[in-house]
Amino acid sequence: MHARDMIRTHPHVSGNPNDALIRCIEACYDCAQSCTACADACLGEDPMAELVQCIRLNMDCADVCTATGAIATRRSGSNEAVVRAMLDACATACRLCAEACEGHAAMHEHCRICAEACRTCEDACRRALPALSH
Repeated sequence: MHARDMIRTHPHVSGNPNDALIRCIEACYDCAQSCTACADACLGEDPMAELVQCIRLNMDCADVCTATGAIATRRSGSNEAVVRAMLDACATACRLCAEACEGHAAMHEHCRICAEACRTCEDACRRALPALSH
């Protein structure tokens, strides 16, 4: 990913990017991709009906992660209150999705991988919160 390079060059960052926030942005986009792929794989499983809630959580988590990554990337006139709220919401969405996927991980490898990506993103969001300026 080029998140570090792009953010470092932003005129409001002055070459000093927030490492915890950059790791979070990258984890958000990785998690969004994993959740999207997991939802699609769940749709192909038989019986798919047992995975409906997991699919919904996958899709919700992917959307929240994508939005969080985009909002956290913006540095012009950054609204720290919104970034904080998004990081908190993202951590929650990732926790819930991970819990659902962990329930299916023994049967579906894609759920195991997705749960791992969700836990990584949840942790990255929680670590980025205190790294934001107050």
